[in-house]
Amino acid sequence: MAAVRRAPGAASEAPVKTFTLITEADARQLERGVTVALTPGGHVTPLAQDTLRERRVTVIGAAADPDLLALAPVADVRRVVIGADHTSVALKAHLREALRCKGLAVADVGTDSAEPVDYPDIAARVGRPVAGREADAGIVIDGAGLGSAMAANKIRGIRAAMCTTRTLARYAREHNGANVLALGSTLLSADDALAIVEVFLATAMTESRYLMRLAKVQRLEGRD
Repeated sequence: MAAVRRAPGAASEAPVKTFTLITEADARQLERGVTVALTPGGHVTPLAQDTLRERRVTVIGAAADPDLLALAPVADVRRVVIGADHTSVALKAHLREALRCKGLAVADVGTDSAEPVDYPDIAARVGRPVAGREADAGIVIDGAGLGSAMAANKIRGIRAAMCTTRTLARYAREHNGANVLALGSTLLSADDALAIVEVFLATAMTESRYLMRLAKVQRLEGRD
């Protein structure tokens, strides 16, 4: 194993381990959901690949810039923040309880009545904890999901995707690194919404080529 390093700008987070070779024994010692890097010419053994996939470990290849490591969304989601406007209280409650039954820590940021509220306010309550790494992922709900996605995406560091199918949820995470899911309560049944949420939370971003594209998205925010 090569040196351990930190991703730039991530001094307060756990160090990123860099390997020249990852064996199955190495893979089993890694924490679930972490991101590791391979040195130029580095290799992952076939048995280790299965174990890494099972443990949801993201491996960044030698072609990737180390700066990309901090862009990967949290793979092993444990903490979720959820919010909804007045049109979507029932769906929010259904999803909140279902996720808590799965052992996730779910912070509900409202609203909880039929009194009208503005979706940008709810999107901000969901997006800011995710951007600040206080939550691993966010779910925001309004009637169509579109407005909440637009509002959440105004928060630097948030990549919100409005999804109406499980396929879109998988692509949003695996290809686009979404960290907030937007749902439309008038477009989905409770069961369909839960299925979309489950896919979203269970899908990791594992390929460096997708992270390289996220770096370009980040530059559009004016952060570089």
